[in-house]
Amino acid sequence: MQVRTRHTPAFGVARLLLAPGEVVQADYAAMLATSYGIVVVPGRGGARGKVRRATFTAPAEGGWVDLAPALPGDVHTLELDGMAGWCVARGSWLAAAATVRADPQWPNFRGLFGADIGFLEHVSGDGAMVLACCGSLDVVALEAGEVITVEPSYLLAYSEVTQSRLRAVSPSVPQSVRTGEGLLLDFAGPGQVLVQTRNARAMAAWLEAGGGR
Repeated sequence: MQVRTRHTPAFGVARLLLAPGEVVQADYAAMLATSYGIVVVPGRGGARGKVRRATFTAPAEGGWVDLAPALPGDVHTLELDGMAGWCVARGSWLAAAATVRADPQWPNFRGLFGADIGFLEHVSGDGAMVLACCGSLDVVALEAGEVITVEPSYLLAYSEVTQSRLRAVSPSVPQSVRTGEGLLLDFAGPGQVLVQTRNARAMAAWLEAGGGR
């Protein structure tokens, strides 16, 4: 799978270029268009049984799939090397090669979330993965010993080699590991952290309220 992007950084669209017979995983709700002959097999697993992820298979001559995120912003391609994985924010996943897999039982999350399902998921494998940003993307390359703090709503992803620690903003503030509410993430280098410049939940609430009208 090769990825070509356009209309970035404000209204990014990702075009997945597929070899003959190649299969990719993608967010069904983000499908904008495909070349003729692409076979789409929707999956289940979203809220109330809604279609979420699907597989897209190219015909003998190859083809393409265009994906557009629900909210305005950039699209970013991660190239996984088969060695180190990435921790990505739930809901940011747009598409991935068939050779990229989610690891729901990744042991390092137990130290962050305990037995609960948190606001991150771990991915590994070899190939491209496309993430949807809310707003633009900032790439923070941390040197050894360098430490930053990120509010979870603005986190897009970080490399698994980056040290991370989750803590409460204040004992008096309600906290949720499922959403990141009331929490902060500390990151220590070396490693890479991807941050989006807008809060997806806040933007969705603003749009639902009529865009401030």
